Amino acid sequence: MAQDGRVRQERAVATRAALIGAAAAEFDERGFVGASMDGVAERAGMTKGALYFHFRSKVDIASAVIAGQDEISRRYAEVAATRSTSPLESLMWMSQGVATQMVEEVVVRAGLRLATDPNARAIPRDRPHEYWVEHTADLIRRAIDAGEVDPSWDPRVIGQVVSPAVAGVQMFSDMLHDRADLFERLRELWTVLLTAIASDRTRPDVPRLVAIIRPGAPEDRGPQAADPGPGEV
Repeated sequence: MAQDGRVRQERAVATRAALIGAAAAEFDERGFVGASMDGVAERAGMTKGALYFHFRSKVDIASAVIAGQDEISRRYAEVAATRSTSPLESLMWMSQGVATQMVEEVVVRAGLRLATDPNARAIPRDRPHEYWVEHTADLIRRAIDAGEVDPSWDPRVIGQVVSPAVAGVQMFSDMLHDRADLFERLRELWTVLLTAIASDRTRPDVPRLVAIIRPGAPEDRGPQAADPGPGEV
């Protein structure tokens, strides 16, 4: 009996993951207004009954996509921290992870689109933007302590500038070039920002730092989210 319950629970988890993946593809392609529960069910290869068993409404499943996006992004940030030898390197690995997510993680693309969609304001969210502002500001504080960043800069101001600047680069790369130039555009952004904020000692190292933001082999990337396929309840 316990084993049967465990199997049912695992099946339900797999089904939920499949539905979130299907919803992400629907929102990424159609936006919040254009997406439909019928479209999500069709993409997942499930009945609407199976969909409504897990999610009560389009707002409900959109909220789950945003939560999934935030979870994936935090995992990438954790990997960036483990592979870095300095705070500014950690920022560059984070940006490399951001570009990789935008290219490869449909849940991330959809979550970011929903988070900036004025028609999706009804979706409850935990203000992940504030988390990334604070995370960036903390890295800048550490970079100042390490002598990498000029101490005249306010870390929180840099955090508040970086987050929307990176989002803007993503948006324009997506709209104009289907993200084909995303890594290059992010390197340009960080070349400008690092040249402005770096200490005299660190400024010559800017080209090496921004070169971290590049496409890489699978083992050179962050944690890949499981590809959610169709499931059953």
